Amino acid sequence: MHYSERLGATTDPTRAEPSVGLIESGSVAKGYEIADAIVKVSPVELLWARTVSPGHFVTLFAGDVAETDSALEKGLEVGGAHVLDSILIPNVHPDLVPAIRGPRPVEINEALGIVEFSCVASAVLAADAAVKAAYVELVEVRLAMHLGGKGFFLLAGETGDVEEAVGVASDLGQRRGTLVERVVIPRVTPELLEHLR
Repeated sequence: MHYSERLGATTDPTRAEPSVGLIESGSVAKGYEIADAIVKVSPVELLWARTVSPGHFVTLFAGDVAETDSALEKGLEVGGAHVLDSILIPNVHPDLVPAIRGPRPVEINEALGIVEFSCVASAVLAADAAVKAAYVELVEVRLAMHLGGKGFFLLAGETGDVEEAVGVASDLGQRRGTLVERVVIPRVTPELLEHLR
């Protein structure tokens, strides 16, 4: 499989981000310790280090593959039995981190896909897999805040591509036992689009 096939048709290999790691802790206090430890052990960027419902703590970080792997290993060591979930995504899609930081200015001309998960890690992992699988654009990845600890993402593109991407993400969520719901909306109404902007 070629690099462009793995990362999606619109991905330029020179724009590929390094890697992303995530650790969710069942203890808030331990979560703060994890976030501190991973930055001390490796020069990664903390993208997200905060409490989430229901009383958990999520640390999301990025860096070169080796740095992120080292940080994840340290975080898991520090977190111990308090770690609820963790992921590492090497060669993350370049649109994932901007979509986590907030809605991206994406034209939604045809279909909108929404995939919802019971946890943050699955939402991040599935969003990356979805946008690598088809010619789609990530609109937003929403994590935990005001969602009871859940996560979801929105993506846009032609209906067939959106269906393919949503299918890949849904399969991942089903394998992890975290898929809540998947929806593909063809020909999104202007009224709904106003609320997405």
